[in-house]
Amino acid sequence: MLNNIFQKGKTVLSCEVFPPKRNDDMYTIFKTLDEIQSYAPDFISVTYGAGGSTSKKTATIAAYIQNICEIEALAHLTSVAMDEPFLRQMVTELHSKGVHNVLALRGDQPRDMSDEDFKNRCFQHASDIIPIIRDASDSDICIAAACYPEKHPESATVEDDLLYLKKKADTGVNFFITQMFFDNDKFLQFREAACAHGINTPITAGIMPITSAKQIGTSVQLSGSSVPTELSNLLAKYGDNPEDMRKAGIDYAIRQINHLAEHDVDGIHLYTMNKSDVTKEIFQQIHIKR
Repeated sequence: MLNNIFQKGKTVLSCEVFPPKRNDDMYTIFKTLDEIQSYAPDFISVTYGAGGSTSKKTATIAAYIQNICEIEALAHLTSVAMDEPFLRQMVTELHSKGVHNVLALRGDQPRDMSDEDFKNRCFQHASDIIPIIRDASDSDICIAAACYPEKHPESATVEDDLLYLKKKADTGVNFFITQMFFDNDKFLQFREAACAHGINTPITAGIMPITSAKQIGTSVQLSGSSVPTELSNLLAKYGDNPEDMRKAGIDYAIRQINHLAEHDVDGIHLYTMNKSDVTKEIFQQIHIKR
């Protein structure tokens, strides 16, 4: 389990994959994981589709990471379309497959969920499911949760967001993973503010390499992250040249990570978009204590 992975003097290095939409593409994700395994991340997380659309795949892929790759797996549990019996069932299934690390999330409103159903969902917040996950576990479990360096899009103010984050921390979350961000100053300010609010839970920084101009629009829309001038300039300069944009985006992510490591970040979580080649290039060029 990941309970004690964050140790003084070590930067935890991890990455994320997502299940394929088509069942016949499962071989591809297993091949990707075999390649990522050789880079020796501390753990690999696997996402959970909107409305539970990939719940079985999430459990299967997490089991492959844990038992075949022999790397700690962190399975996402997104509660927006869950009720309590289904949540307990998912925890039990993960345990049966040897997976004892989960990332507790609320999740966004699925496209096929009505506004009324979303409003009346069983779990309003991620903090609502954390005690149930612990209770449903028949053994020790490590629970991670999400945080937003530039506040959750639905929070009225940064202060409100920090108070909610403190509530999640007080449930016994073992560590936080941030939403992707592109401005390290925003992260460092957030980390300082979290500490001032009594949040001492380790925070690992979520980094997404921008390897195409199209990717930035989708990423910003989903995360609410701001785009600093340096990254905007790269997009303007290389956006029409795919290969140059890829190189510039990877280089930007590497510089982001190295700068965070210099400021003693607890961990780096790489949003790989299932691209093992990008993961390899970044892992080989970053300078972090492991």
